[in-house]
Parts: sequence; C-alpha cells; structure tokens
Amino acid sequence: MFYAAQAMLLGEGLSFSSHSGVLAAFGQQFVRSGQVSKDYHRALIKAERERLSGDYDPDTALNEADAQEQIQQAEAFLDMARSRIFD
Repeated sequence: MFYAAQAMLLGEGLSFSSHSGVLAAFGQQFVRSGQVSKDYHRALIKAERERLSGDYDPDTALNEADAQEQIQQAEAFLDMARSRIFD
C-alpha cells in the first residue's frame, strides 16, 4: 500500500523520503481534495501502524482475522491505485 501511495504521489510530481511524509501527503493531496475516500487513508495509516508494531514491538500478535482484514484492505487500496495510475 505504501508503494502504491508513493506511486500516486509521484504521478502528481511529489516525492517524499519518509513513510510519515507519504502518509501525510496522501491525505493532503488525494483525500482532502475529495479525489479518494478517507477510508483508503485510514487503511494506509493502520497498515503502517501495524507494520511498525510488528517490526518493533515483540509483544505484538496478529491473528488470522486481522491478517485477512489487512489483505482485503490492501487489495482494495491497490485496485484504487491501479485505476488512478493506469487510467
């Protein structure tokens, strides 16, 4: 999802070196302008938060239901990004 968001921003001539920069710019560029539903931004933020938790918090446990939800959100996000990038 992160790289899809980054590609969308690059398509607008915008580039950011940090995850937080990409997340913030995605919200500013696409959600606030009404081009993309805020649900995609929320999913992107949640995925980043869970990635950080999984990488740096040894007590984090992701169950199968959580993983399935993340997969579904990622698939929807990628479908949206593909339609914006390639159409």
